[in-house]
Amino acid sequence: MDNQKVLFVLLDDYADWEAASLAAALNEEPEGQGQKFDVKTVSLTKEPIKSIGGFTMLPDYGLDDAPADFAALILIGGNSWRKEESKRVMELVDRALEKKAVVGAICDATVFLGCNGLFNYIEHTSNYLEDLKGTAGDRYSNETGYLQQQAVRSGQIITANGTAFLEFGKEVLEALSAAPQDEIDEWYGFFKQGYHEYMKAQK
Repeated sequence: MDNQKVLFVLLDDYADWEAASLAAALNEEPEGQGQKFDVKTVSLTKEPIKSIGGFTMLPDYGLDDAPADFAALILIGGNSWRKEESKRVMELVDRALEKKAVVGAICDATVFLGCNGLFNYIEHTSNYLEDLKGTAGDRYSNETGYLQQQAVRSGQIITANGTAFLEFGKEVLEALSAAPQDEIDEWYGFFKQGYHEYMKAQK
């Protein structure tokens, strides 16, 4: 059976550090299980885009030819989510919600979801509440659902602020049952604590 696809939506000027660790974890093979997921990238078109860090990336898909079948849709932050042309990504988000796939958004991609009404009935987080409210305006009506946490999982929707790529990754891995829980905890602890502190805790 083919591995399940996980689609990372990367727009021009995307935050490369928010994507890399999670993508690598998804591409790993959980012990004794074989590889479960196939990470693919999607952008507005298949033209090359550049990250904030200056890495040029050629997307696997544009929005027009993105696969219909996928396990998760991961929206990575960056500086393009507030542009008019980025609104087309909602076509893919709507498809993900319809098929009950995991939807993850980090950093300014959370503002994008908030501007499109996805936060009005679920708990969520973002970089900064006042920015979310100011940008989304009357399309956002759930301030009481905003949690001041690094990452929040509400059903199949996961949100995180831009400093929370490890917490975000952990929530996505858990939502996908990407590996046994002890392996996910090990992955998170190793990178969150750092090698030396993590190894001390294992003694």
